[in-house]
Amino acid sequence: MNDSWGSSVSGKRIGLAIDSLAGGGAEKIVLTLAAELKRLGHEPHLLVLSPHYDYAVPADIPLHVCFDERDRHIIAWWRLGRSAARVKQWIVGLEQTHGKFDLILSNLDKSNLLLTRASVSPLYIVVHNSIEEELKRERKLGPIAYLTMLRAKRALNGQALITVSKGIAGEINQSGRIVPGSIRTIYNPFDVEAIRAKAAEANPDIPKGEFLIHVGRVARQKRHDILFKALAKMHKPLPLVLLCNNPKKAMKLAKKHGVADRIICPGFQANPFPWIKAARLLVLSSDYEGLPTVLIESLICGTPVVSTLCPHGPDEIMTKELAEYLVPRRDSEALSRKLDKALVHYPSLADSEILTQVAIDKIIADYLSLCQSP
Repeated sequence: MNDSWGSSVSGKRIGLAIDSLAGGGAEKIVLTLAAELKRLGHEPHLLVLSPHYDYAVPADIPLHVCFDERDRHIIAWWRLGRSAARVKQWIVGLEQTHGKFDLILSNLDKSNLLLTRASVSPLYIVVHNSIEEELKRERKLGPIAYLTMLRAKRALNGQALITVSKGIAGEINQSGRIVPGSIRTIYNPFDVEAIRAKAAEANPDIPKGEFLIHVGRVARQKRHDILFKALAKMHKPLPLVLLCNNPKKAMKLAKKHGVADRIICPGFQANPFPWIKAARLLVLSSDYEGLPTVLIESLICGTPVVSTLCPHGPDEIMTKELAEYLVPRRDSEALSRKLDKALVHYPSLADSEILTQVAIDKIIADYLSLCQSP
């Protein structure tokens, strides 16, 4: 360990806990936070439950893994007590070696369940998605899936919550399913200059002509079926680039909807920004979100956006004139019409209000203010 980490009076030791570093939005946010905290002279630690990595792990940020690859079912009913005890012991051991954490931020269900059970502190839980929509989806998968998720959500009772959009905070307060100890909204952080620099990188794989783009894993929540139906109905038959983690599954679905010949599927991209910048439009067809990172990234890259008006986040991102390009979810006809319209006319992106609200320095300051809280 670098001794200078602990020597700064103002430097804060912050644990960023997450299930894994698989290729999702929450994982990307955690890595962005860690990198910026480190740059500012703080001491971030990545606290990862399971060793699954899609993203590159920064060499200069300590990474600690609690369970190994052989550990399965770590939150199963019969293992939960032992897993929580192991997490408690893990955190205690880390604090004995590195010093007490000024702040621990937990992200995603397994981490939330285990860290609350282990009574680690000072703990804040970051809620990245619509709780009610996630539960609705799990209910369709059967009682075991539903009850497993419900138990993880109930672990948020009495906890200090951070929601990544105002919409999620409103939902929690209105539904009454969870009664948090405290709740506040802190948007996800975006390093605008770094994103624009990455967007300028050359990539010979990017198509030369006009195309639409969708970025997101192939999951029911993302509604690729609605996306493909809308694509089939468009007047202007542009190709669609899909940046996703499961090209085979995506192409099978595209074939079912008769649009496979218009799909370009290069797979997961560590740097999606040149692709987004080169696209005519970015489209989001989701049933629900938390604060859809990709919409903000698209606006930063200067690429117009058409999105479903799903809970939560799109209406906080696409305000004023951009709000016209929000469409009802699960309506492929409306999505198709709006995509055609956006290709003809789209407002200036220069005044997107959200970009000042998600600037990384502001968001980091909001998180560091939690260290002062009693």
